[in-house]
Amino acid sequence: MKDRIDQLLTEIEAIKSISLEEVEQLRLKYLSKKGLIPALFDDFKNLPATEKREVGQLLNELKNNAQKKIDELKSHFELRDEVSAARLDLTRPAGNVEPGTRHPLSIIRNRIIDIFGRIGYTVADGPEIEDDWHNFSALNFTADHPARDMQDTFFIATNPEIVLRTHTSSVQIRVMESVPPPIRMIFPGRVFRNEAISARAHCMFHQVEGLYIDKNVSFADLKQTLMYFAKEMFGEQTKIRLRPSYFPFTEPSGEMDVSCNICGGAGCNICKYSGWVEILGCGMVDPAALDNCGIDSKTYTGFAFGMGIERITMLKYQIKDLRLFFENDVRFLKQFTGAF
Repeated sequence: MKDRIDQLLTEIEAIKSISLEEVEQLRLKYLSKKGLIPALFDDFKNLPATEKREVGQLLNELKNNAQKKIDELKSHFELRDEVSAARLDLTRPAGNVEPGTRHPLSIIRNRIIDIFGRIGYTVADGPEIEDDWHNFSALNFTADHPARDMQDTFFIATNPEIVLRTHTSSVQIRVMESVPPPIRMIFPGRVFRNEAISARAHCMFHQVEGLYIDKNVSFADLKQTLMYFAKEMFGEQTKIRLRPSYFPFTEPSGEMDVSCNICGGAGCNICKYSGWVEILGCGMVDPAALDNCGIDSKTYTGFAFGMGIERITMLKYQIKDLRLFFENDVRFLKQFTGAF
């Protein structure tokens, strides 16, 4: 009888059914009054008393397994039939599926990466919690530089040498320390400033910085690169202008404006009626910054630039309030469905 029980257990475990009617036939075969398992219970009565304990446990296990298998198959086919019936209801209204979208900052970030990727720039990333060397000192920020002031930078209270990075220039330093020239990279990422939140400022925002280091790199190379970017981002009609500026880690330094794509340069409230909108800072990498990272400034030169993704996005989509990017208002985000 043990062999017969083992045989039936193997049969039941291997059952695969294709219809609800077939499941019912299996139930009749194994569990009905004239089924195979009740027949074994009838034979059980004739066993010696010494075998009944062990065989009885095996018979109960067989019966439970058979019932469980039948129930599972029945439940599966009943559910499938219900679903099939629902799908075949041609009078049922279609569901309203809302299309998804990317966040506008992600759209512009990806577009910037794509634009620079076409001319050989790769992407690098670094930590958002930085040490003083990578965030300030290696970039020629002196000990009394205003950017070190508590009003601009988030310092870790237990260790003033650790900060939330104020720019992705810190990634430039990490790359220059570890990657030998030539270097052609961009560095997108989130940065932090201790500023009051308003329509034009936030304590957290996003940057993309770029770095190109090689032999005989000139300011003309920088200008042509930025001209290419402006035209790819804002249109072939876009013009640029460079104004002298100051950054501790570039010399000479400049700020770049683009012709206002809203008024076409005629003047409006977005460009403050000047016809120009500032979008980024740039300059030739200071030789001291190269030397700080172990790059021979007598052999290599380079340029760097940095822009705020929020600024580019606001200009591209004519958004007037920076806070909209962080509020997750579905009404605002729906406007970018289909954008890429």
